[in-house]
Amino acid sequence: MAAIVTETFTANGRTYHPPARPVVVACLDGCADEYLDAALARGLMPNLGRMAATGHRSLARGALPSFTNTNNASIATGAPPSVHGISGNFFLDPATGETVMMNAARYLRAPTIFAAAASAGRRVAVVTAKDKLREILAHGLHGISISAERARECRRETHGIEDVEELVGEPAPAIYSAAASLFVLRAGVLLLERGLADFLYLSLTDYVQHKHAPEEREALAFMAAVDVELGRLVGAGAVVGLTADHGMNAKQTPGGEPNVIYLATRLEELGFKGATVVLPITDPYVRHHGALGSFACIHLRDRSGAAPLARRLLEEPGIVEVHDRETAARKLELPEDRIGDLVVLAGRTAALGTRVEEHDLAALEGGLRSHGGRYEEMVPFIVSAPLSAPYARQAALDLRNFDIFELTVNGAGRS
Repeated sequence: MAAIVTETFTANGRTYHPPARPVVVACLDGCADEYLDAALARGLMPNLGRMAATGHRSLARGALPSFTNTNNASIATGAPPSVHGISGNFFLDPATGETVMMNAARYLRAPTIFAAAASAGRRVAVVTAKDKLREILAHGLHGISISAERARECRRETHGIEDVEELVGEPAPAIYSAAASLFVLRAGVLLLERGLADFLYLSLTDYVQHKHAPEEREALAFMAAVDVELGRLVGAGAVVGLTADHGMNAKQTPGGEPNVIYLATRLEELGFKGATVVLPITDPYVRHHGALGSFACIHLRDRSGAAPLARRLLEEPGIVEVHDRETAARKLELPEDRIGDLVVLAGRTAALGTRVEEHDLAALEGGLRSHGGRYEEMVPFIVSAPLSAPYARQAALDLRNFDIFELTVNGAGRS
C-alpha cells in the first residue's frame, strides 16, 4: 500500500491534522440511538460494543431540519446549514420562484472536507446509498464518488472508478432495501483493503428505520449485519467515526394511522389565502415517508400576516414550534434566503403535509415512520479510539454530528 499523506488541511474554519492511518466516517442514516441500544442489549453488535468501550460513545445534536441532505452536507463541510446553504431535500428557489430538489452541487455554498483532504494528498472516497447525495458530496472532489443506487453506471472519468459491482462482488441492490446500506459499507471496506482510498465517507440509507422500530426482528438483523462491516473497517486499521443524519419516530395515532397535519388545507380553513407550503423532506423516495415529515416552510403572499398566523398555528395540536424567517435563521442556523416566512415544527408523533390529495399514503410500506423535527435531532456519536483530552472535553459539551470528522481525525486519529 502506498504511504498515507499526513499534510494538514483546512475547511470552513476548521484545521484537520490527518494521521498516517486510514480514516473512515459513516453516517448511519436514520439511526436513532435506540437502534444501537436494542442490538447491543441482545449481543448483536460486538464490534460496536468494543468501539464504544475502547473509544468514545455519546449523543450529538444534528442540524435542523433533521433531513438527509441537510445533515450530510453539514457532516461533509463540518458546518451548519447557515454556512453550507443546504436547507432541506427540497425548497422554493428564490431565484426562480419554483419548488425544486436541492440535490445539485450548485446549491452548496461551502467547500467540503473531502475536496480539501484530496487536495492535501489523501486518497478520498465518498460512497452513498442514495444517488441524490452524490453530486453535493462530490463537489470539487478529485477522488472516488459512487452510489449504491447507480453503481453499475460508474465510470472512471466521472466517478473516479468503474466496475463497482465487480469490486464489491455483488450486483447493485434495490434502493428500497437493507442491502443498499450494506453495499455501501462493503464497498468502503474493499476500497480501504485494496489501497484505493484512505479517507472515506460512507452514507447509508434509512429504509430499514422507516419500516421498522428498533426492537423489530428486521431492524435487529440489519444492525447485526452493519456490525460485521464495522468490524472489517476497524480490522483494516482505520480509525472509524460513526454518527447519523437524523433519528426516526412513528408519526401515527394510537390506532396506527398516519398522524398528519395538512398545513395547506388548515391555512385555507383559517382564512390565510395564497400561502405556499413547502415540505423540505420531499425527495424521490416516496415509499420511505410519502413526503411527510415534521418540518415545513410557509411562504406568504403578505408577510404582515406572519405573526398572527404563527400564534394561531401554535394552538394546533401536534405543532410545537413556529418561527418567523429571521428567528428560524438565527435559532436553527438556517440560510435565511432559503426558508419560508414561517418555519413550522411538529412534535414527536406528528407529521406535516400539504393536502390529503397531494400525498400517496398507499405508497408507504407499513406505517408512517419519519423525521425532520426536534425529536429526531439527537443522534449517536461514536469514535473507535479514545479521544485526546481537549477533544474529550469538547465531547462533554454541546457536541454536533458535524463535529465527527474533526474528532475522528484530530481527536482520535493518532490513538
